[in-house]
Amino acid sequence: MSSQGPEISDLLGMGASIAGCVVVGFGIGWLVDQALGLFPVFALVGLLLGIVAACFYVYGQFKKFM
Repeated sequence: MSSQGPEISDLLGMGASIAGCVVVGFGIGWLVDQALGLFPVFALVGLLLGIVAACFYVYGQFKKFM
């Protein structure tokens, strides 16, 4: 069976990449907060940047299948 859409492995890889973007963004923000004693300022900024990075990644991946 041939399909034009993403395979299950593509979707699983995308899910792992989304989780990685969010976790890494939050983690870097958390580490900066620990160093500066400003929790949760940079943790929230890092989380937001991770979400934005994940959105750009998903857009780029799905653009291949449109």
